[in-house]
Amino acid sequence: MSHAVHVLARPQVASGFRLAGLRSDDAPDVAQGVARLRELLRDPAAGVVLVEDSLYEALPPELRAELGRRPLPMVVPVPGPEWGERRTAAEAYIVELLRQVIGYRVRLR
Repeated sequence: MSHAVHVLARPQVASGFRLAGLRSDDAPDVAQGVARLRELLRDPAAGVVLVEDSLYEALPPELRAELGRRPLPMVVPVPGPEWGERRTAAEAYIVELLRQVIGYRVRLR
């Protein structure tokens, strides 16, 4: 039997996963996210559920404990987008060149 990969995230993030070809479910708030996650836990075809980390951290403790005891579906928190400071295009280009030449990322100050 093959198992499916599902994504559970805020609507803004879930749409990006849909564009990448993954089955994505919107969770506009924690209550709806918990309800949908419980449905996925009962789905025998669900193999992996990627849950946006902000939603995962808000899950009730008893549900998180249950997730740790279950073999399938494997529930994995994934980081959501960060809207912090961005690098300039020139800085990003230099860092990428250095990564390719040296073999690892460097931090410019």
